[in-house]
Amino acid sequence: MNLSNLKPAEGATKTRKRVGRGAGSGRGGTSTRGHKGQKSRSGYSRKTGFEGGQMPLQRRVPKFGFNPLKRVEYRAINLETLQALADSQKLEKITPDVLINAGLIAPKHLVKILGRGTLSAKLEVEAHAFSKTAEQAITSAGGTAVKL
Repeated sequence: MNLSNLKPAEGATKTRKRVGRGAGSGRGGTSTRGHKGQKSRSGYSRKTGFEGGQMPLQRRVPKFGFNPLKRVEYRAINLETLQALADSQKLEKITPDVLINAGLIAPKHLVKILGRGTLSAKLEVEAHAFSKTAEQAITSAGGTAVKL
């Protein structure tokens, strides 16, 4: 055995289908594309969602709603969460950094304090927004609510 008589294994190679090479190729005329129609033309590519000329689903389904461009979205944190956090970490001041370290919000989020639950600890709470009930509960417990 030497390099001159090496061959690939039986069935390991196939001859490539040479399309569009005339009548003598065995695939003449339509070159395996069938007769007429969009798919038989050169340069054909189907658009995403194309349904053969039928009105596509994304145009048939009614549209509704409105997304305001300058909407400000807050992450809601309730008083009960603040109380639990203050109890577990012995805190007197709660800032967004404390909430980030506790894993309650991500650094890019804005925080709004909501009034669910009770607050017994005297806390200084810094947040971007407060509900009226939350602000009242914080001040009645002897703490302060600081808007950032």
